[in-house]
Amino acid sequence: VKNITYAQALLSNMSEELKAIQKILTARSNKAALAAHQNFVPGVDLKIYGVRTPVLNELAKQFRAGGFDLVKELWNAGAFEERILAVKMLGCIAKKDAVRSLQLIQYFAPGIDNWAVCDAMGMQGLKPILKTHQKEIFALAKKYNNSKNFWERRLSLVLVEWYTREPSLHAEIKKL
Repeated sequence: VKNITYAQALLSNMSEELKAIQKILTARSNKAALAAHQNFVPGVDLKIYGVRTPVLNELAKQFRAGGFDLVKELWNAGAFEERILAVKMLGCIAKKDAVRSLQLIQYFAPGIDNWAVCDAMGMQGLKPILKTHQKEIFALAKKYNNSKNFWERRLSLVLVEWYTREPSLHAEIKKL
């Protein structure tokens, strides 16, 4: 029996898509973008590649066929750009399975540790289902509004930001 390190075990369980994405993120990283992220999103405890948003937008479109499994795998990989990419990809595929999309938001929420990931999740992750799943999104917002976790409370407000365009929903938003 061959001894396998923890890192080797993780690599062997990683999908080829995630490996490809990580390779692209490494290749497309630069010091200026890294410095900008560190300045713009202070206090991030996650690994940061230093990749600009347009690259992440490209990757979200390129790899959306990886579906919900790849979205979850990216989130679990844990780097700042991997989490932003996971949320952007979720926004590309949320209509395919709205229930699973809502479940992923609930899975991701406890792991939010910065405003950029929080706001991307709230504004982009569920965007395709905002009109069809308003009731469920408001229920999530209500749940997170009472959380002890600061980022979940912020997410509760960001989840309903789009609905501020609809005057008839202002009273419900104010109840949060």
